[in-house]
Amino acid sequence: MSKVAIITDSNSGITQQQAKEYGVSVIPMPFYIDEELCYEGVSLSQEEFYEKLKNDVEINTSQPSPADLTFLWEEMLATHDEIVYIPMSSGLSNSCQTAKIMAQEYDGKVEVVNNQRISVTQKQSVLDAVALAESGKTAAEIREILEKEKFESSIYITLDTLKYLKKGGRITPAAAAIGTVLNLKPVLQIQGEKLDSFKKARGKEAAKKIMIEAVKNDLENKYKGVDKSKIHMHAAYSGNPEEAEQWVKELEENFPGFEINADPLSLSVSCHIGHGALAVATSKSIDEYL
Repeated sequence: MSKVAIITDSNSGITQQQAKEYGVSVIPMPFYIDEELCYEGVSLSQEEFYEKLKNDVEINTSQPSPADLTFLWEEMLATHDEIVYIPMSSGLSNSCQTAKIMAQEYDGKVEVVNNQRISVTQKQSVLDAVALAESGKTAAEIREILEKEKFESSIYITLDTLKYLKKGGRITPAAAAIGTVLNLKPVLQIQGEKLDSFKKARGKEAAKKIMIEAVKNDLENKYKGVDKSKIHMHAAYSGNPEEAEQWVKELEENFPGFEINADPLSLSVSCHIGHGALAVATSKSIDEYL
């Protein structure tokens, strides 16, 4: 019997195929599209999602049902001693708190990690958890390490449209109209619990420069004293893979020595920001614990 099972949700951006490669399990996030229940990466592909988004189909996010979660937990505990479950940030959804309450019924066999991450940084936490489990750490030790390091990450995102911020009530219709006329591109930040405004730029190229400077500042200050080889850098996008390839090249030019891959943003993020977003993220390595 293998000791620790690692489970996450599809907000990590980990596909069902990648989950098999990594040796983890991924709970697909549910969406209601025109009141029809769909599951990310199972009955709802990235392409289908963006097509429906483009056509202004009504899309609502949800959270995994307790039944689906406990079914997977029971299945994993049949072949493992313990579980580490890494859901999306508690600051962005109630799913983490719900899972923590449910875990109380499992006598310490299920550890729910609240490490305030989503998308590519959440994915890195999953890969870190796998490495920690392979090094012999218990589920409780893995949770403690990931939560201790939870603020050692940052995401910057720029958008192609203000439509979805307006739709979600994050900006007023008047601000969205003025922003569209002036070609304003907001840069948003996820650092810890919430999605916040960071800066505004005239055009996407200017927004990308702001993100690059923000990462340079983080490397000098947020990660001060940390060997740069111990920093992970990630790129992400929402439905625009060709643009993301160019974005990766720009990041590599500005940050030589970093290995940077581009992953799709999770659909839970994309439905609030729309098609055409670009993001860059950093997170600190947990090698010191291995």
